[in-house]
Amino acid sequence: MTHDAVIYDLDGTLVRLAVDWGTVTSDVATVLRDRNVDPGARDLWEMLTLSSETGHRDAVEATITDHERTGAHESERLALAEGLPHSVPVGVCSLNAEEACQLALDVHDLDSYVGPVVGRDTVASSKPDPEGLLAIADEIGVDPGAAVFVGDSESDATAAQRAGMAFEWASEFDQARYRA
Repeated sequence: MTHDAVIYDLDGTLVRLAVDWGTVTSDVATVLRDRNVDPGARDLWEMLTLSSETGHRDAVEATITDHERTGAHESERLALAEGLPHSVPVGVCSLNAEEACQLALDVHDLDSYVGPVVGRDTVASSKPDPEGLLAIADEIGVDPGAAVFVGDSESDATAAQRAGMAFEWASEFDQARYRA
């Protein structure tokens, strides 16, 4: 089946950001400790939630985004990126910051093939909440049920299901039917 739009996850799907997530986690924990917030044994995404609850989201976002921007400059272009452009509208919905997504697309000369980009900081909620996918479908002008979301994680699959979109794993997605 061919869909009326293709929405991709970014990191691990079109490109692989050169980010050491262990270092990011450590740096975010330091940011919180410097603000008298004990991160405990939380993972990165739990600390991001904690930063929202304690009023330090901007500082934590800046730390994560800085690593992602650097990682975008040094990112690796993945096989699915070679299948662009498509004959249908294309968007990107990512847990990375929108700025880092845009930068990675630009670095790999993909920006002219991709329309709307939604990062974790673009809308009020992040995947697996469907808000980002629904925003892209709305901007492209397609019914969510007529779009496919291509990703590499369970949260991607859950977000697609919640948005009423088809989902395909990046490792199994056949782009041939969409090539321009």
